[in-house]
Amino acid sequence: MQFKDVVGQDELKAHLIQEVNQGKISHAQMFLGNAGYGGLPLALAFIQYLFCENKQLKDSCGICDSCRKVSAMQHPDLHFSFPVVQVINKKSDFFLPQWRAQYENDPYFNLNQWLNQIDDKGRNPIISTEESQEIIKKLSFKSFEGGYKVMLIWMAEKMNRDCSNKLLKILEEPPAKTLFILIADSQELLLPTILSRTQLLKVPRIQVEDLSKFLQSKFDQDSSTATSIAAQTEGNLIEALELLNSNLEKNVNRELFIQLMRVCYKKDVNQMLDWAEDISAIGKERQKTFLKYALHMFRQSLLRNYTDNQLTKTSAEEEAFLKNFSKFITGNNIHGFMENFNDAIYHIDRNANPKILFTELCFKVMRFIHFA
Repeated sequence: MQFKDVVGQDELKAHLIQEVNQGKISHAQMFLGNAGYGGLPLALAFIQYLFCENKQLKDSCGICDSCRKVSAMQHPDLHFSFPVVQVINKKSDFFLPQWRAQYENDPYFNLNQWLNQIDDKGRNPIISTEESQEIIKKLSFKSFEGGYKVMLIWMAEKMNRDCSNKLLKILEEPPAKTLFILIADSQELLLPTILSRTQLLKVPRIQVEDLSKFLQSKFDQDSSTATSIAAQTEGNLIEALELLNSNLEKNVNRELFIQLMRVCYKKDVNQMLDWAEDISAIGKERQKTFLKYALHMFRQSLLRNYTDNQLTKTSAEEEAFLKNFSKFITGNNIHGFMENFNDAIYHIDRNANPKILFTELCFKVMRFIHFA
């Protein structure tokens, strides 16, 4: 993985390159941010640059022996630890073939995609006490090639408490030329003692422009569609690819949104109840995707109203609907729309009754849309 293959994140790339070139590499670094923003590809590009035998000004050479080994995830001084299903095996090494296959297929992946790769029963993966012992054992040996030893821990928040506690000492006082790179989605799920021993690098959302250019060049999307997808998924490449691979679902979300706004505007309670019943049957993940799509449409409506349509990022079909609809989204009701749709995502994640949730949401939309 080279920096040029990481989508966006130019500031972080420059920071990491400078860190290596100035010889000021923190021994334990935490890459914190949603997996769709590219923490893992960014960390691997950093590691490849660190190991590269012929470093360029802004990237690794990509062709030296070390670069090829890192790219194939086969470098003897690069070790991986990641969540695994304990009843299958407690150690990451057992799953390395699947790990390499997942990375080769797409270096941008999240925990759910990884779990689908290793367990068809969907059991909870963790990083266990046995894995912490394996980490300490690996790092006690000298490096094979005389340089850095790197331990990359992906989804570090999945370390259980015993595992985290066993790693505290080596995180604080690692052997010479040992580098820990921890990658995590959620700061709240990490032990404060782990956070305090790492240098925090927050991986931000990919800029809409960068993600749009990537979708256009890599997947031959037109500018309007690519920009709409990038904006809707808020710089999350994983979600953008899921949306791109499901244009039918995007069309369904658009029609669901249009239908909801129309029945609520007409105050047709029977159709509102029918709509709530229909969406309550489509499954949790698709419900969340719809709610995120609705939030995108609210934002685009507001931008259309207050920026003279200069900053909107919509497809031609969405623009046709917003031409008449956007006037109903104003400063008087936008807060209510955003708050309640975000709350709905939160409650769906916590297994709220979808029929009750969407029925209540319909009546709130009816009230907000008449408060423009």
